[in-house]
Amino acid sequence: MTDNSHLPSGASYAAAGVDIDAGERAVELFAPHAKRATRPEVMGGLGGFAGLFSLKNTYRQPLLASSTDGVGTKIAVAQAMDVHNTVGIDLVAMIVDDLVVCGAEPLFLQDYIAIGKVVPEHVASIVEGIAEGCVRAGCALLGGETAEHPGLMAPGEYDISGTGVGIVESDEVLSAENVKPGDVILGMASSGLHSNGYSLARHVLLDLARLPLEGHVEEFGRTLGEELLEPTRIYALDCLSLIAETDVRVFSHVTGGGLAENLARVMPRGLVARLDRGRWAVPAVFGTIAHHGRVEQAEMERTFNMGVGMVAVLPAEDVDRAQAVLTARHVDNWVIGHVEKSGEDADAPRVILEGSHARF
Repeated sequence: MTDNSHLPSGASYAAAGVDIDAGERAVELFAPHAKRATRPEVMGGLGGFAGLFSLKNTYRQPLLASSTDGVGTKIAVAQAMDVHNTVGIDLVAMIVDDLVVCGAEPLFLQDYIAIGKVVPEHVASIVEGIAEGCVRAGCALLGGETAEHPGLMAPGEYDISGTGVGIVESDEVLSAENVKPGDVILGMASSGLHSNGYSLARHVLLDLARLPLEGHVEEFGRTLGEELLEPTRIYALDCLSLIAETDVRVFSHVTGGGLAENLARVMPRGLVARLDRGRWAVPAVFGTIAHHGRVEQAEMERTFNMGVGMVAVLPAEDVDRAQAVLTARHVDNWVIGHVEKSGEDADAPRVILEGSHARF
């Protein structure tokens, strides 16, 4: 018979660091938020093992589009500020704005929250942001998972990710094949850093410049922390409105890699997008980072969106209509360039940036 008298008594999951009761309390708190983010096609409610979504017979040849993403080190700012109800909006934005690039309407999203210790109020706050993002994108929050990871993550640490699914008719998919010489490039204003480049931004502003997150910055008109936590703009419904009203060729979501690298992904061989830096406004936060870190322009443009978060490529005759649609939806926008022929060389640049930013 084995002698277990030397082992501690009363071992339990809770003693090991996982609090099931706290998890259940978190579900109670975030349920009202999650219920806001729904669509008529959602079948059943919270608590099931899988989310159910009905595809009614309203499509001819539908294709499902899927995208998975996270928020990156912007979460470190949220944790330092103890503000958790905005990064969920960022998460949704990063997912649905990738989906809409091909013309897909976002249908639903599922989230995953990994956390060192479940604090029900913190989890509920995170889900509040995710639900708000889904409402802004017109999609449903179909379910998710919260996993407590004691020993792997510190009690105040968490990370979030998600997967979204959209739908588009097979003969209405937007792609680089649609782009033609003479097309116009329309840039839509970003809300700031969005969710890219935060490792560099935090290094420059917090480590090198030692600026306090709670300190007021005159150029921003608010604290540094508030500026850094500004949610990523969600363009999904704006882009779908453009699809409905104009002959959009394709979109480009400006994330990691910046404007040039992301726009190059939707420029076919033999064509080049020629952009004028002087055509759009650059938010002050980018100049602040460049100044305090002595960051070169090429590095800034490869790391950040520099004020343009989404790009639409469309025929010249549709530009006025497109700008009217975006203005009515309160999205600042600019004609930032055009498409022209280039050499057939596979190594020829797909995007050329010219000129200088007016206030950078």
